[in-house]
Amino acid sequence: MEETKEQTAITKIIRERRAVKKGYNDKPVTKEVVFGLLEDAIWAPTHGMRQPWRFIFIGPEQKQSFAKQVAATYPEERQENREAYLNEPNAFLAVIMQVPETEKQYDENFGATACMIQNFWLLAWEKKLGVVWKTNPHIYHPKLKEILNVGEDEKIVGLLHLGYFDEEPVRKDRIPVVEKFSVFEG
Repeated sequence: MEETKEQTAITKIIRERRAVKKGYNDKPVTKEVVFGLLEDAIWAPTHGMRQPWRFIFIGPEQKQSFAKQVAATYPEERQENREAYLNEPNAFLAVIMQVPETEKQYDENFGATACMIQNFWLLAWEKKLGVVWKTNPHIYHPKLKEILNVGEDEKIVGLLHLGYFDEEPVRKDRIPVVEKFSVFEG
């Protein structure tokens, strides 16, 4: 299958978006910018209109305190490394998901939350705000739920590391769809 379709604005941004894991500059990420992006990102598909997400912004002023508290969830010999790692981004957005009672609704909630994160990521990329969705071990630690005041019926889906960047990360090609596509024949 040869690729011949016209590249629309949305196609272009989907293909250009990258995970920005490092190389952030000093431009602060503000709660106003993040809030504005979320106002559009929440228009993701959501089963039963449950909109199972909520957000906690950790800005530049709170970042060091947050990094120190999160690093403390690791064994002592790893804490310094983890604290330095968590001080790299300019800000964080914790994405919290409501955990329902049924497996079906859990899958639906997670899918909706993932779609919302992708919307946020694409919108941020358009503004040259780098994002990477991190699921490091600390998001599963009960202490982080306590630090962020996350309820028993909620899950930390991830921490979005945020920061403006000057250099775009290298593009890594995808496996061609033709290698992943089949047709059910009965």
